[in-house]
Amino acid sequence: MKKYENFCNALNNLKEIYEYNEPYNNVELTGLVGLFEVCFEQSWKAMKEILYANGFSEGQTGSPRQILKTAYEARMIKNDIVWLEALRARNNVAHAYNKDVALDIIQETKNNYYNLFVDLKETLEKNWL
Repeated sequence: MKKYENFCNALNNLKEIYEYNEPYNNVELTGLVGLFEVCFEQSWKAMKEILYANGFSEGQTGSPRQILKTAYEARMIKNDIVWLEALRARNNVAHAYNKDVALDIIQETKNNYYNLFVDLKETLEKNWL
């Protein structure tokens, strides 16, 4: 599954977020936020692809929010609240020129979102693929 492979590659790249610490220069700040954004995009698209392959009609046309809700109901993801927070963070990437927004996204990724993505990968491998 192509979207799943893309997600795995993005997750592998996201590990690099732990190699950097504050203070970040502008290139690091932008790059680290970008790593989160790409991984989030690929995660929900992988969910969408796999849900559709497993007969969920939402997987054909669902928005990120709908895919997250469907994935939660299908027990593909465990914590819909944190996933929805990650969606809001992804929506805020457009404001990442604001240093506080960018720092918050990086901190949340290190503290919460990276593990969320790892859990998704493990669940997909164990129960869905």
